[in-house]
Amino acid sequence: MVRDQSQSHGFTLIELMFTLAVAAVILTLAIPSFRDIIQNTRLTTQINELASSLNLARSEAIKRGLTVTVCKSDDQDASPNCGGDWQDGWLVFEDNGTVGTFDSGTDVLIKVTSALPAASTLDFPRNQISYDSTGFAIGVSNGTFVLCDDRGISAAKGLIASNNGRIRTAPSADLTSCS
Repeated sequence: MVRDQSQSHGFTLIELMFTLAVAAVILTLAIPSFRDIIQNTRLTTQINELASSLNLARSEAIKRGLTVTVCKSDDQDASPNCGGDWQDGWLVFEDNGTVGTFDSGTDVLIKVTSALPAASTLDFPRNQISYDSTGFAIGVSNGTFVLCDDRGISAAKGLIASNNGRIRTAPSADLTSCS
């Protein structure tokens, strides 16, 4: 008995339902993992932006031979100033006046970073970090930036700023709380 292949034009209803059931199971398993990948990538991008700003401040302090400061800022508009919370954004500026205070008359703005997404928090025990012309942090002992999202401390990222001016990633075991 030979079947004529030219008469077969599609799937049977049972084949189609089986394929849809397999696709539904695969999507049910994949979507939560994909959400975690997106959130992890977002946190990594945010902590890398902070590391980039700190490294920029240190290198500019050495290159310019003067103090450069990174401070938290809640107002990045026409009149930026130091204040607010770290997740509201931060400024990098040539600090020619009072160390740690942005004065638009004497200080030169180098970089402005906008606020993090609403689900993210960034904590650091100080309001600013200032680097001198040798690249050392002024008056800073080791401090840790802790970046969290709505998943809490289990997914947090951290940066340790040391008094020698260098930054490094913080081991997850050293991160204790998200605010």
